[in-house]
Amino acid sequence: MKTAVIATLLATATAFAPAKTASKASALKSFEDELGAQVPLGFFDPLGLVADGNQENFDRLRFVEIKHGRVSMLAVVGYLITEAGIRLPGAISMDGTQFSDIPGGFAAVGACPGAGLFQMFAFIGFLETFVMKDITGGEFVGDFRNDFIDYGWDKLDADTQFEKRAIELNQGRAAQMGILALMVHEKLGVSLIPGGN
Repeated sequence: MKTAVIATLLATATAFAPAKTASKASALKSFEDELGAQVPLGFFDPLGLVADGNQENFDRLRFVEIKHGRVSMLAVVGYLITEAGIRLPGAISMDGTQFSDIPGGFAAVGACPGAGLFQMFAFIGFLETFVMKDITGGEFVGDFRNDFIDYGWDKLDADTQFEKRAIELNQGRAAQMGILALMVHEKLGVSLIPGGN
């Protein structure tokens, strides 16, 4: 435990170390005005993943961050709904197993019939392969509308669009931490719902 705390403190201290070369500082400045570089941290890249200033690499990492954020937002909602005891009506499989028989959290994986798990992974694979991708080139990284759905986005001015994208990015970041915390609390045996067991 002490070793983990010391390692964490050392890793945190290195984030505040001065830049070694001016070229890295100038490369990082190219991302200072990007979406997500917000108060209080500004542009935060402690591992130096885009220290070389490569815009293509930055866009790929931003795409992955947005996608993980969206999945995490759905995961938090789903986790809390199942923990509250809300289930779909009916049977999950032909053997008569009801949705209400499947527990929430990690225990659901072992209790779900094999065919049900296959259906979930096949659906996720379908989404990854055919839906969750930028087919038409979009206006920005993570724009999956593909000239199909608008929901009034084009009627918003550029500042409002930037603000809404920043809100989504921050909510996704928070959800990634949130789903991690929910999973840790479950493993620790702490109730996720106030007043629960």
